[in-house]
Amino acid sequence: MAIPACQSEVAAFLERLAGSKPRETHISAVFLGAHEAWKLKKAVRLSFLDFTTLDERERKLRRELELNRPAAGFYRDVAAVVRRDGGLALDPDARDGALDFVLRMARVPEGDFFEVIAAEGRLTPELLLATADTIVAYHAALAPVRGTDPVAAMREVITGNAVAAHAAGLDAAQVDRWAEAALARLAALAPWLVERARCGFVRRAHGDLHLGNLCLWEGRPVPFDALEFDEAMATIDLAYDLGFLLMDLDRRTGRADANLVLNRTVARGGDDALVAGLPLFLSLRAMIRAHVRRASRADGAEAYLRAAQDYLAPPPPLLLAIGGLQGTGKSTLARLLAPALGPAPGALVLRSDEIRKRLHGVAPEQKLPESAYSAQANAALNAELLAATGRCVAAGHAVVADATFLDPAQRTALAETAARAGVRFLGIWLEAELPVLEARILARHGDASDADVAVLRAAAAHDPGAGDWLAVPADDGAVAKARIEAAIEAVKAA
Repeated sequence: MAIPACQSEVAAFLERLAGSKPRETHISAVFLGAHEAWKLKKAVRLSFLDFTTLDERERKLRRELELNRPAAGFYRDVAAVVRRDGGLALDPDARDGALDFVLRMARVPEGDFFEVIAAEGRLTPELLLATADTIVAYHAALAPVRGTDPVAAMREVITGNAVAAHAAGLDAAQVDRWAEAALARLAALAPWLVERARCGFVRRAHGDLHLGNLCLWEGRPVPFDALEFDEAMATIDLAYDLGFLLMDLDRRTGRADANLVLNRTVARGGDDALVAGLPLFLSLRAMIRAHVRRASRADGAEAYLRAAQDYLAPPPPLLLAIGGLQGTGKSTLARLLAPALGPAPGALVLRSDEIRKRLHGVAPEQKLPESAYSAQANAALNAELLAATGRCVAAGHAVVADATFLDPAQRTALAETAARAGVRFLGIWLEAELPVLEARILARHGDASDADVAVLRAAAAHDPGAGDWLAVPADDGAVAKARIEAAIEAVKAA
């Protein structure tokens, strides 16, 4: 959609200022200078917004600044475009006589936007972990919004997207089947959504949190361009906010990336219950992409439509427990196996070391004092691991429980949890020679485990062995992974 004629003079001024033509969406134009950028909202009226008045454009630009500046430091101010000395100029203090308003931002290098980083294959695990940490902190800073009806709001989102999909020209029968399945999923989730709202998980969130709205600023990931034109559309469950990024990663860079972000988010924030909503939330985000792509005549609309349908028909969950002495590679194998297990974007890895750190209010990589490993602390940890496992598998999501599981009672409790939820269970016991384990522990750095060689030797003195779990040699990680994958397939087929 072109810049309206009534804004042509302002647009020409900004183009001269930037030295290049703007980058446009249907509602805005961004002019990129050498060190600064200027965003102009187009004077357009669409079904979901009306920017035809100067007052409304100014109001939404100021709201955009308010929403984004706390997280993204490159947002500067809102400036008026005014006549001065026979030409046009920018004045952040002027209001009267303004021809229009622009949002001023520092120029972010092209290579620091996540869409570019993803396209160039530079989304490293370290960057994804940092991104998840950023999102957890971003969400934690938001205030809960009370008094909403999350079920009615989500129903409106579903029906609104079905209307948009029809209008865009997607296959009508497929869209109708999707809407029917999404509404059925919503009905089943209704009590969960209401409880989530009561517990404060509905907040005025980003609303459009995908790869295109993340970048690096001063070396760290930051979200930007939060949805500013519709408060209701952005007042959502935090899991739905996260769902856009998870879907985007799943479809564009791979399930392993999406799984890594999901697991880090839960490890830092503790919201393991969010997995119950993922089939619906990922499906909705995929449907948004489907009809937007079709409406803009971009490729891939049908693939996103199929994804939207597939997310609503997830495979059955599985509870996989991986135990063994310290250094056997439990966590490495858990991370490698998780993406392929159960509903998208793969299994939730519930690692005892990470849960312990969260219970003590520190990052996974921060070392804890010896008091954090008391009998009382261990009991609290084991209780939380079992409870989280039960919540997730009961919600239909796959789990990889990652701990030493030296106590046979823990193993029995996990099997009983799976049985109560009606999901398949597989217990794996990793084994390796003590010198191998000692070498691995000495080589660790930046890991959630605080175990040293002394802890390993103490545990080895009371090694209970595999018992009724499957013993898997852990000397070679690739061989161990293949052995476990074969065991998983056998359990699924049984």
